[in-house]
Amino acid sequence: MKNNSQVKLIDVTLRDAHQCLWATRMSTGMMKPILKHLDDAGFEAIDLIGGAVFDVCVRFLRENPWERMRIASEWAKKTPLIVHHRGQSLFTFKYFADDVVALTAERIFANGITYHTTYDALNDVRNLEVPIRAAKQAGLYTSSGFVYTDSPVHTDDYYVTKIKEMVRLGADAIYLKDPSGLLTPERAATLVPAAKQACGKLPLGIHSHCLSGLAPYVLLRCAQYGADVLHTATSTLANGASHPATENMVNNLRHAGIDANLNLECIEEAAEKLQYIAWKEGKPTGELCDYDEFHFHHQVPGGMISNLRAQLAGMDMEHRLEELLQEAGQVRKDLGYPILVSPFAQYVATQAFLNITSKNRYDAVADEIRQYVLGYFGEVPGKIDPNLYDKISRGQEPVTGRAGDHIAPQLEVARKRHGSSLSDDDLLLSIFYDKKECDALKASGPIKTDYVIGNSPVGALAMGLAERPWIRSFSISKS
Repeated sequence: MKNNSQVKLIDVTLRDAHQCLWATRMSTGMMKPILKHLDDAGFEAIDLIGGAVFDVCVRFLRENPWERMRIASEWAKKTPLIVHHRGQSLFTFKYFADDVVALTAERIFANGITYHTTYDALNDVRNLEVPIRAAKQAGLYTSSGFVYTDSPVHTDDYYVTKIKEMVRLGADAIYLKDPSGLLTPERAATLVPAAKQACGKLPLGIHSHCLSGLAPYVLLRCAQYGADVLHTATSTLANGASHPATENMVNNLRHAGIDANLNLECIEEAAEKLQYIAWKEGKPTGELCDYDEFHFHHQVPGGMISNLRAQLAGMDMEHRLEELLQEAGQVRKDLGYPILVSPFAQYVATQAFLNITSKNRYDAVADEIRQYVLGYFGEVPGKIDPNLYDKISRGQEPVTGRAGDHIAPQLEVARKRHGSSLSDDDLLLSIFYDKKECDALKASGPIKTDYVIGNSPVGALAMGLAERPWIRSFSISKS
């Protein structure tokens, strides 16, 4: 066991944590009183925007995500902010042309961001060629992720091969992305040293969710096995479907003889203000998950399970949730073990629903599943039974090459449609979203940053916090 004497931490409170626990509804204004404390804490970087956050900014919060980048970059004077995306599919479930991917990298940097993380949902490194190259050309520090899952296909050797390919593409760092919290201490003992060796001189990060309840312990073990960077969340928005708590992780590391070099007083200030915001907005705080062996079968991310439950309840089918999850695990096996991370978590769940509501399995097939099987999204990780392949593909010819090879350039067409007066930021938004969404975003005006927050959560108690039993971990004392 290699025990690092020091590790660095990346904070995910302002992106992935509220994405997991608050349905991605943290506004820019809510971030202002938190970010200054996170900026002073000593993190390697602070995760800000990516995937669902960019999308929710546009569709629901009506906040321009490019403007959020600019504003937050002005607030964070000491710590790099991260913009995260899904490789060739960027911030949505669609895949985009190479020219759109390249311009996106330029605009991320132009809007004040210097740190960038990316991944491909199928671990098809061909889909990271343009994203990594474009990010490097734009001046972004780029950490490339390999997505972890538990399957017969995704062996240590499989991941070592993928890491070496990403290193050759010029990534500045590598990280393990574990969206469903499936990494166990036993697997970490073999995978982390192998991954670290494949990284060479590049730092190795670990990004894991708490859905199985194992992540706080697993991250500690990963540090002891040689990982250089750990992703954590402020305690108020930690655990559950989110990430391990920063405060607890730092204390555990210190007891294990590893220095995280982080100022916990700053984190405690952020946690207290987040408690106040959670009370004011009627939002939940993170709670520890019980261990669930069934989770390793279906592997559906926790936030998605709550959405499935609500959707089934709307159809008077909530009693079939376990059946749906059981089928999702079988669909995953049938289709060569795609990893249940966006967008394939959604695609697999949709197919599972079609299977349990049809007379025969795969009588109805989602369009995205057919595209996946035919190779439009990239290389299928495992094997698909030939009979099932024929049933899904319906005689269509498979495609080869990376996803970007099948998409014609989009920028020139968009510029002709909108005219030369549109800024590059707005041009990209017009490609990502339809006119209705773009018009609504523009009509909303500048982002409001005057969010009112009390100086201390003590005020929340006076306003009736004690009557809200879902806030269990509230504390006004500092340890």
